[in-house]
Amino acid sequence: MKIDVVNLDSGKAGSIELSNDVFGLEPRKDILQRMVVYQLAKRQAGTHKAKTRGEVKATSKKMYRQKGTGGARHGNQAAPQFTGGGVAHGPQPRSHAIDLPKKVRRLAMKHALSAKRAANELVVIDEARLGEAKTKALAEKFEKLGLKNALIVDASVDANFGAAARNIANIDVLPLVGANVYAILRREKLVLTKAAVEGLEARLK
Repeated sequence: MKIDVVNLDSGKAGSIELSNDVFGLEPRKDILQRMVVYQLAKRQAGTHKAKTRGEVKATSKKMYRQKGTGGARHGNQAAPQFTGGGVAHGPQPRSHAIDLPKKVRRLAMKHALSAKRAANELVVIDEARLGEAKTKALAEKFEKLGLKNALIVDASVDANFGAAARNIANIDVLPLVGANVYAILRREKLVLTKAAVEGLEARLK
């Protein structure tokens, strides 16, 4: 399938043929959901921790005699039922990552790209390069292109373009190697350069 190519000045720059194997699939929400869960789980730090009764700084002396008080029998003040005591079965450092086959991850990327194309939320530009890192000038170009909430992917991010786009709200810029399903789905528009389209097709075919 063909799609029009534009430049940063909103002018026409020809067209490009998109691969049906990468951009022409029927999007499946279940695969996209599995991939998003996989990504978000994998990036959790997993450093949360609560102290057990053995780690709390407290005296181990018996609080009061075993019998004759009329109350419950207690030994250590670090027990979970006391204020300042340890936590029973509390969180411990661990990995939250889950397994997802590589084939499913590749397929999810294809479905994410196909979903953007099917929803007419895919924009292809000839290149993403600037002579100067001017945020105001780039914001005006984005406004003409109708890009208020977008992810821009290039084969490699131009230093001036990346610096200018950094301070624009709701605009993300990623190199080809960093393109991922969650980043694509969380933004309204997906903007690919011609080099990024070629790179994605070579990576996913």
